[in-house]
Amino acid sequence: MITPAQCRAARGLVSVSQEDLATAARVGNSTVRNFEAGRSVPVLNNLDAIKRALEAMGVQFIPENGGGAGVRLAKPTGA
Repeated sequence: MITPAQCRAARGLVSVSQEDLATAARVGNSTVRNFEAGRSVPVLNNLDAIKRALEAMGVQFIPENGGGAGVRLAKPTGA
């Protein structure tokens, strides 16, 4: 899954607010806010919804592979 830092960084890459991400993921604003602050981890289906919403906005999540987990923007199709 994703980390709070990945979520914050991903939002920054696509310039979306916590509220807009919550709306896109169909979760509560407090779910995103508390996750990013490290206060709580959303239930699995909400965490997956947040990840899918960010991926739909063009974010790619880079797994932990010894170099550290991260995020990047997907290369546009046809580029």
